[in-house]
Amino acid sequence: MRRLFPVTDQTDDREWTLDELAEVYAYPDSAEPWLRANMVSTLDGAAQHDGKSQPISSAADMRIFGTLRALADVVVVGAQTVRQEGYRPARARADFAPRREAAGQAPAPAIAVVSAGLDLDFSLPLFTSPLVPTVLLTGAAAAPDRIAAAEKAGARVLFAGDGAGVEPARAVRALAELGYRRLLTEGGPRLLGQLVAAGVLDEICLTVSPMLTAGDAQRIADGPAVEVPRKFALVSLLEEEGFLFTRYGRV
Repeated sequence: MRRLFPVTDQTDDREWTLDELAEVYAYPDSAEPWLRANMVSTLDGAAQHDGKSQPISSAADMRIFGTLRALADVVVVGAQTVRQEGYRPARARADFAPRREAAGQAPAPAIAVVSAGLDLDFSLPLFTSPLVPTVLLTGAAAAPDRIAAAEKAGARVLFAGDGAGVEPARAVRALAELGYRRLLTEGGPRLLGQLVAAGVLDEICLTVSPMLTAGDAQRIADGPAVEVPRKFALVSLLEEEGFLFTRYGRV
């Protein structure tokens, strides 16, 4: 892996340590919540292949994926992505334990699932055996029996909308009130589209995969269009084996 931006005199291609990656992707030192997205896209704009992101990923992409998780307080994900990708609880990583302990974080990030209908299998390990209780973000109109099933499974239900849906800004505030300031979302495209449209996204880490897939796969964000495109500034750019690891922050 080599750094392309910011430009330095250290351009050697080598495997970076986890500590080096953690420094590159460190969250801002702020009391305010910071919402970061991590997504992967092919050269022709596909966020998935055959319904999953793994076929367009790489070993380096997964190292960064693990680093971003290890830095986060909570990982926010849409219910459809949980079902498609077979989400499991985040695991504690010994390499990051001292860093997380020094930051006052739990051994692993919580998973927060955004779901209007709570149509989820609560017998899955994501709900029955996480290190940190899984959070469900839903609307006040969610079915009482589904709320009861979620709570019985050990999930913590937060209401972030007055109706059936979830309002992104309220979801961010609700998580911040639990002490989750370092937020990471891994999509999917529908959730990311909602976050972009609501203007609550602070940063995006986008892996550009050197692959072409054609087909009709979704883009990384799928939802209502914003009235005026929101500009982000390049923060860092890494490269390995043709994969570009970009980091952009809001202007």
